[in-house]
Amino acid sequence: MLDKISLFQVAQSLARHSGARQAVLAQNIANADTPGYAARDVAPFSLAPLGKDAGAGMIASRASHLTGAHSMQDVQVVEARNRSSDPNKNGVTLQEEMLLAADTKRQHDKALAIYKSGMRILRTSLNDK
Repeated sequence: MLDKISLFQVAQSLARHSGARQAVLAQNIANADTPGYAARDVAPFSLAPLGKDAGAGMIASRASHLTGAHSMQDVQVVEARNRSSDPNKNGVTLQEEMLLAADTKRQHDKALAIYKSGMRILRTSLNDK
């Protein structure tokens, strides 16, 4: 029911995007000492995929189907540009990755706040007579 309300679609999409970005940033941090590793990032969040065909994707008929398939399919992982590099040609700087991770956490918190606010509005409208 809640997936039909666009406010909740936006909150879910933003939370999914920030979760995918945290995963990519964690891979960058894990490869901080790998020579030649190019830092990666996720394309910026956009509301464009939430058009009228937003729910036209694959449908799982059982709980065991498509596990984890939806988490990374709607985000685009790109090579991070404009990042400083060190002498071993590694594009990961831990300070930059930590700052990006903190910013991504704020995005996830924003998605949760949007969801909670929407739920509060729905509860208020249902309890008011």
